[in-house]
Amino acid sequence: MELWNATLENSFLLIGILQDSKYPGLVCAIITFLYLVAVISNGLLLLLIAVDKRLHVPMYFLLSQLSLTDLLLTTVISPKTLVDYLRGQSIISFSGCGFQICLTLIIGSAEDTLLVFMSYDRYVAIQHPLNYMVFMRPKVCWSMVATSWILASMNALVHTIYTMHYPFCRTREINHQFCEIPPLLKLACADTTKYQFMVYTMGVTFLLIPLSVILASYTLVLTAVFHMPSTQGRKKALLTCSSHLTVVGLFYGPAVFMYVLPSAYHSPQQDNILSLFYTNITPALNPLIYSLRNKDVLGALKKLLEKCPSAPKL
Repeated sequence: MELWNATLENSFLLIGILQDSKYPGLVCAIITFLYLVAVISNGLLLLLIAVDKRLHVPMYFLLSQLSLTDLLLTTVISPKTLVDYLRGQSIISFSGCGFQICLTLIIGSAEDTLLVFMSYDRYVAIQHPLNYMVFMRPKVCWSMVATSWILASMNALVHTIYTMHYPFCRTREINHQFCEIPPLLKLACADTTKYQFMVYTMGVTFLLIPLSVILASYTLVLTAVFHMPSTQGRKKALLTCSSHLTVVGLFYGPAVFMYVLPSAYHSPQQDNILSLFYTNITPALNPLIYSLRNKDVLGALKKLLEKCPSAPKL
């Protein structure tokens, strides 16, 4: 018992969805399945975009970056959750907790910004098709990606350092699947009111403002799509935009609930379900949403399988 207490002095105990569930084995199996789907589907999409020259266009370049962030995000969270379940304990060190917060904030914020750039890409493709490769030339695309990661890293470092400077003298049990700012602040024995307002401001800045820009962009895009003379072109544009909007909804819904909605309106149980959603379900669904409804991606997959003699034919 003394050893346990000494271990927890510089560590936290994660009480996530597995511990709250009546059927932890079933939940663990679901998380494992979703993680494997996310790794395979995102990895395959990255491979297809890399090897197929027909996919070497700005839209698929940005999509590959989205797949990369999904793959990284679920890998930061899911393996530890599964290992902790198999070990029978969910302990994370103080430094490990800070590192996990930093990584999830970097990846999540980068994905947030990437979705804005992807909406801009669709806007340019529909509104300025003749100048598309000028507006979205490689240098611009790489600048977009670099901007996403730089802004995300700066935001994550500031909030991680500020969050972890608080003294945590209450219970060491975090009612969450992984270390994240809102549930961790509940354990602080100092006044966090001002900082919680900063977190709220971060949520508005990195979530609501980009979401407004995305919705405005797609409103203009859809207006232009409905005025297209070609039925074929209209159908293709609608499929692409609907896929993007579905991904936007999957990302922003749980994130806005977690970081913008006041803490009084959500419980640890709801937070645990949401954490499962954006760390497992969304990364698994995103590549499927794009690939199953995209003829270019399916064509690239068919071409890749044809090169493998033992592979099943599509």
